[in-house]
Amino acid sequence: MFPIRRNRRLRSNEVIRSLVRETIISPNDFLVPLFVVEGKGIKEEIASMPNYFRYSLDLLKEEVRLLWSLGLKSVLLFIKVDDSLKDNKGTEALNPNGLMQRAIKTIKDVCPDILVMTDVALDPYSSYGHDGVIENGKIVNDRTVEILAEMSISHADAGADFVAPSDMMDGRIIGIREGLDQSNFLDVGIMSYSAKYASAFYGPFRDALDSAPVNIQNIPKDKKTYQMDFANRDEAIRETEMDINEGADIVMVKPGLCYLDIVRDLRNTFEIPIAVYQVSGEYAMLKAASEKGWLDHDSVMIEQVTSIKRAGADIIASYFAKDVVNLIS
Repeated sequence: MFPIRRNRRLRSNEVIRSLVRETIISPNDFLVPLFVVEGKGIKEEIASMPNYFRYSLDLLKEEVRLLWSLGLKSVLLFIKVDDSLKDNKGTEALNPNGLMQRAIKTIKDVCPDILVMTDVALDPYSSYGHDGVIENGKIVNDRTVEILAEMSISHADAGADFVAPSDMMDGRIIGIREGLDQSNFLDVGIMSYSAKYASAFYGPFRDALDSAPVNIQNIPKDKKTYQMDFANRDEAIRETEMDINEGADIVMVKPGLCYLDIVRDLRNTFEIPIAVYQVSGEYAMLKAASEKGWLDHDSVMIEQVTSIKRAGADIIASYFAKDVVNLIS
């Protein structure tokens, strides 16, 4: 009790603060999202995500080498699909020589030891910008799951270490797990977007991939019939438990900062690795505020990623990964 106990002794200078610090950020915490496009010699800045880029395969090689040199050893792949290849069934997603499949092989050729996770969802391939097949104005679940399983097998065949279904269809984890196992990809893991919310923070990401839902009559204009209601908390426990029971190796909460209560709930409930996606809107907000001089970019960035880890995340998928590692190294 005071005055014998004075807690400020442990805050009196940076050395003692560092010595007793409970949450430490390192390169091993991060999963780096990468956006890939067709072409050659392309490093194209995303307008709504300053200092973040789409890469053609030749320049993707350079980026992967740089990440590895920084100690960033895990990547999460997304591709931008040409409109001419989009349809309602995601046909291009199953092309063995598609951009995703070639991107996986390119990365593994350059850096065999890097961990490659791949986005498994139909929205980049969909002419409607949705994560599932549409029939009679509705996103149909079971047919979508069948395609997602085929898609996962295709990624595994190209060399992916983990597939990351981000669609929020019911039963897709067991469908993917059974498909991978039946195709003898027993060691390919699944990182499930288990608690993915229908959030307004995804806008810049959809700009990056040109994957926003289209505004057409009788087609849902948002993803609220399959992504979770952001007002719900207990539902995240149910969704995550189902995914674990169906075979997920890692579970994810998305977005990050507004959902740290969910991260802590999962941490307190399940003994499984938990990932958090610090999404494009979170990135863009800090970039915009720092450009205006309203926030100190680096200080807020470190505070944000530390809070995500402190809440219980084992893995942070973040567009800030390189910036953080350059700052703390």
